[in-house]
Amino acid sequence: MADGNARRIETGELTGLNLLNPYIQGIYEPVAKEVTALDLKVIGELPKDLHGAYYRNGPNPVHAPQALHHWFDGDGMLHAIYFENGKAEYRNRYIRSDDFKAELAGTLDAGGVLFPANRARENKVYKDTANTDVIIHNGQLMALWYISGTPVRVNSRTLETIGNETFGGKLPRNVSAHSKVDPDTGEFVFFDYSLYEPWMTFGTVSPTNELVHFGKVDLPGPRLPHDMGLTKNYIVLHDLPVIFSESGMRNSMWQIKVADQPARFGVVPRRGRGDEIKWFETDSCYIYHVINTWEEGDEVVMTACMMTPNGFAPNPEYGPYAAMVNILALHAVPVEWRMNMRTGECKKRVLDDRIGEFPVVNLDYAAKKSRWSYHVAMSSDQLQKFKGLFKYDLQTGDAKEYMFEPGLFGSEPAYAPRINAKSEDDGYVIVFATNENTGVSECQVIDAQNFEAGPIARVQIPARVPAGFHGTWARGDQMAG
Repeated sequence: MADGNARRIETGELTGLNLLNPYIQGIYEPVAKEVTALDLKVIGELPKDLHGAYYRNGPNPVHAPQALHHWFDGDGMLHAIYFENGKAEYRNRYIRSDDFKAELAGTLDAGGVLFPANRARENKVYKDTANTDVIIHNGQLMALWYISGTPVRVNSRTLETIGNETFGGKLPRNVSAHSKVDPDTGEFVFFDYSLYEPWMTFGTVSPTNELVHFGKVDLPGPRLPHDMGLTKNYIVLHDLPVIFSESGMRNSMWQIKVADQPARFGVVPRRGRGDEIKWFETDSCYIYHVINTWEEGDEVVMTACMMTPNGFAPNPEYGPYAAMVNILALHAVPVEWRMNMRTGECKKRVLDDRIGEFPVVNLDYAAKKSRWSYHVAMSSDQLQKFKGLFKYDLQTGDAKEYMFEPGLFGSEPAYAPRINAKSEDDGYVIVFATNENTGVSECQVIDAQNFEAGPIARVQIPARVPAGFHGTWARGDQMAG
């Protein structure tokens, strides 16, 4: 926390109530420079069979905020590290969305979620930052936003923004973060949720970037899902009891409540109609992030991180940011749901009681049965800090742990299969980590089959990598030139 009336950060000066905002300071402080760094110094040795890139998206306000600022509203910035022939290079670039360019030009007509929505903008009532998620499809990246926005194409090698992605002008709505790519077909399968009807939609884009299917889902009202499941034949959509409050809808404010209703999972064929959806009820809960989803016989199996109470009360030390800080203190455990398409039964099984989030899997096993997943271990304080990593066995519920050294906090990792991998976990876990005391960042490379031993290589990054959101891995042969 800062003392006095002002504090200088890289992108400007913090004053007033923003001095109380922890998510604009410390490991969350934005960086001002876009950097390209080649032939990076490595402690240890990078394996020669590691070829591809680890990307991570996150918020990075181009200007120090003058008004109230939610962490989720920062301008999108991608950080990437590229591996080939035992060498590594690093880049970071802003995602130049339409709203990013409008902000620089002084013409932005929408604010963040702490301010009233601009309903005149119809399908994007808040500033669209494209700061949440990143996927690789058709050789290039797509940056995606958690409130559903316009996908932004980014060059997978240079990180330079290509432009908005509308799939040949045929995209009728928006696309949410956590939409998925099928590794076997190359299809991009997406969902969208909205403050206007239809409340939820879904669609499929071909490997060559053509919109080939679009469907609408009938819901009782607007919902706030965050993720979806994908199998070989189905999409699993979420109707969860976290919804917009009546006063929030009336006053165009981002105000949510927990409704007294069960959670529902809607299983619909990937090329199906909305009226073909099959709903499964389960205990009331909220899910930010799905681990993986697949089919077993008559069952659709979804694993995900289910939220549990974090045990914190809002801390007055954070002033008007106390509620934001409390909500961002994510506590979740891995859970499996089995939805029987023949009987309509939904069975739930808690896999473990350790608190972890931001799960990733070997993307070659996405949408099919998998055994291993990699999660961040949450810090015990109220801020969203990642103190280490778990490797979960989804069959047994067992987990292996690797904790960062004191003062070092990580990002969502990515799993990188080694060249000619022989099994699901024959590869590496890649993760950015930053020292909160020195601001020094590195990228750690961990042998997934010797997980508890920690990194076999630590790539020294000549720039600070702030804490952020979601990432992905792309093999070298998936990246267009």
